[in-house]
Amino acid sequence: QVLLSKLYGPQGTFSFTSYLSGEHIICFQSNSTRFAVTAGSKLRMHLDIRVGEHFLDESAIQAKDKVDEVNERLEHLIEQINHVTREQEYEREREEKFRKTSEETNSNILWWAIAQTLILISIGIWQIKSLRDFFISKKLV
Repeated sequence: QVLLSKLYGPQGTFSFTSYLSGEHIICFQSNSTRFAVTAGSKLRMHLDIRVGEHFLDESAIQAKDKVDEVNERLEHLIEQINHVTREQEYEREREEKFRKTSEETNSNILWWAIAQTLILISIGIWQIKSLRDFFISKKLV
C-alpha cells in the first residue's frame, strides 16, 4: 500500500509522519533522462529519518494541513496572475505591431493614390496637348 507518492522538480522536500508502527519501505526514483546519457553523473540526496514515539498534536497537524492548502492555492493564484500578465504583454505587443503595420499600409495607400492622381492628370494634360497639336496640324482648329 502506497502511503505517500509525490513528484518533484530538480529540488524538493517533503515530510511524512506514520501513524502506524511497523515496517515502512522508502523508494526514490529519478525521472531525469540526463543520468542515462552521462553515466558519470551523480545524484545527490539528503535523507533524514527520525524514528521513535512522538506525541502527535492533531490540531497542529490539521492547522499545518490548512496552511499548506492555503499556500498551495495562493501559489496557484500567483501563477494564474503571472500567466494573465504575460498574456496581456503578448497582446499589447501584437496590438502595437498591428497598429504599426496598419499605419504603414495607410501611408502607402495615401502616397499611391497621390501618385496615381498625378499620373492621371499628367496623361490628361498630355492627351489634350497631343489632340490640340493634331487638330492644329490637320487645320481643324
